[in-house]
Amino acid sequence: MAFDYDLFVIGGGSGGVRAARVAAAEGVRVALAEEDRYGGTCVIRGCVPKKLMVYASEFPQAFDLARAYGWSVTDDGFSWDAFKTRLNAELDRLEGIYRNLLSGSGVETHDARATLIDPHTVELSDGRRFSAQHILIAVGGRPVLPQVQGIEHAITSNEMFHLDALPKRMIIVGGGYIASEFAGIMNALGTEVLQFYRGDQILRGFDAEAIEHVANGMRSHGVDIRTNTNVTSIAKTDRGLSVTDTNGVVHQVDQVMFAAGRTPNTDGLGLEALGLELGRKGQIIVDAYSQTKVPSVYAVGDVTDRANLTPVAIREGMAFVDTVFKGVPTSPDHDLIPTAIFTQPEMGTIGLSEAEAEAQEKVHVYTTSFKSMREGFGGVEERVFMKLIVSQATDKVLGCHIVAPHAGEMIQLAGIAVKMGATKADFDRTVAVHPTMAEELVTMRNPTRSS
Repeated sequence: MAFDYDLFVIGGGSGGVRAARVAAAEGVRVALAEEDRYGGTCVIRGCVPKKLMVYASEFPQAFDLARAYGWSVTDDGFSWDAFKTRLNAELDRLEGIYRNLLSGSGVETHDARATLIDPHTVELSDGRRFSAQHILIAVGGRPVLPQVQGIEHAITSNEMFHLDALPKRMIIVGGGYIASEFAGIMNALGTEVLQFYRGDQILRGFDAEAIEHVANGMRSHGVDIRTNTNVTSIAKTDRGLSVTDTNGVVHQVDQVMFAAGRTPNTDGLGLEALGLELGRKGQIIVDAYSQTKVPSVYAVGDVTDRANLTPVAIREGMAFVDTVFKGVPTSPDHDLIPTAIFTQPEMGTIGLSEAEAEAQEKVHVYTTSFKSMREGFGGVEERVFMKLIVSQATDKVLGCHIVAPHAGEMIQLAGIAVKMGATKADFDRTVAVHPTMAEELVTMRNPTRSS
């Protein structure tokens, strides 16, 4: 059978674009359909604009530090309109880069929604149909809103980049990294922030001791974190929004943002009719090589709900091309993924938490907490926290957790060592770079405690 394309990719986010480009470079005839903006969640409504907002929100403390270091600094206030204009221009630029990368690679693009008709056929929203030997689904996910009275008055993280004005007071619902990051951002930009989380502590799933340092730091910055609390109703009033929480307390705010979960974008793609297996959340079930139950159909990225991170989606896309078009079966590696949470204070982590490690074997735990030289000189009371979890049997570093300025930068490099299987002895014999915060990772000689 002659196909229109060798590969048809549905979704123009990071994973789909990388797979399309790499496949096209191998001489594969590739088409890609995207119904919204190219770049996906990360570039358009996720990590990139969020990180730029993090940068914007860090300047108030930077101004204070500058004054402590002898600089005369005038703070005329933050202009949301000026920032948003620049932000939108940058996102337009990045989307243009994604489009140019695809066209430059020889990928044919279709600005339309694509659905599956059969294992080798897709239909676009304009009615055209195309056949392909292989189909790759990379449509990502989206935030979801719970069924709460008045939920139509709330927003998700998608809308945070398009606010007409900064709210004076807002509630952020959720305890994950998205909610916690936006709580820090908005607080630093001058909004009075209440963060509600239904559990006992935010950032569930990360190391408990590291999380405690993050939560305490957020509170010291002014974020009002209220655990074991959720929203029961929202009502629009002349003064804004009236929000009732699960404790019966009524709050008057200007904005409510929910970051309490995401769901894969599998609705209306025609997957069930093809016999593709979907999970409880609607995610596409794939094997170790990103292949679905339908042999010609593959899926990568957040739509599979494996490890929902942009670099992981990119790796999965590249592994797909290696497997299908290069003849080198490659399973994407989801083990020991370094992660940064751009809360304020920032956190970087890789490997097992203390609780996870102790459930597997006996460990030594090394911790240190100190004031950084830069912030300490400027009168900032916040402390850096670092933690290594080490196997007693093998001396292997099982987990590394950092709460500090630029923790994301540090964990990327520490992650290489942990991924390579470095031991505590390897850390110890590495000469410290002085004076830096990161040198403390190689100077912790004695365990804080052992299991």
